[in-house]
Amino acid sequence: MATNGKFVAYYRVSTARQGVSGLGLDAQREAVRIHLNGGRWKMVAEFTEVESGKRNDRPKLAEALALCRLYNATLIIAKIDRLARNVNFISNLMDSSVEFVAVDFPTANRLTVHILAAVAEHEALMISARTKAGLAAAKARGTKLGGDRGGIIGKLSAAGVQASTAVRRGKAERRAADLAPVIRSLQAEGHESLRAVAAVLNDRGIPTARGGQWSAIQVQRVLSNTRANESRSR
Repeated sequence: MATNGKFVAYYRVSTARQGVSGLGLDAQREAVRIHLNGGRWKMVAEFTEVESGKRNDRPKLAEALALCRLYNATLIIAKIDRLARNVNFISNLMDSSVEFVAVDFPTANRLTVHILAAVAEHEALMISARTKAGLAAAKARGTKLGGDRGGIIGKLSAAGVQASTAVRRGKAERRAADLAPVIRSLQAEGHESLRAVAAVLNDRGIPTARGGQWSAIQVQRVLSNTRANESRSR
């Protein structure tokens, strides 16, 4: 099928022996190659995770997701059958806000979103039911209802604004954390000026948070945000 865009491939093998021998790995790579056949696409990087049944951490997945965020790339997975049953995998994938496609189940991304939406809808209904029950109990106690005047509705609105701000701040901090080691590596390689770093980021096809081109000021902002985050974490 014809495909466009940037991709980061993530493969998984169950044992170290399979990782060394390529057993199962070659088939996954071939599946990805066939899926991406045609179109104008670029493979940014490929990662192989050697995972045992006792492990829940996915360091290679974390690296792959970081690159996806840096390049605005799509994570491509050869087989999602066992991965989809791993709560840690799904949690990391959803939290990353990274688009992904599974070769053996191309609609898995949409299906996952639908499932999450159904869960969110269920939670909203439960919250609504608890709110109605609380209001009914308050009315039974003689509490005067109505005319919010900045009460419950005002508090919920303020909470919504705070939550939205927190989400945006979290994305900015995660973006800065992904970019910081790349920028520091470039500086260590001799690209000491902010303008030189921006030029290399543009040459490598790494977009800014809004998908544009880098400038010296934007590089400085990332470094400043990184230093601020590191100071808060101490």
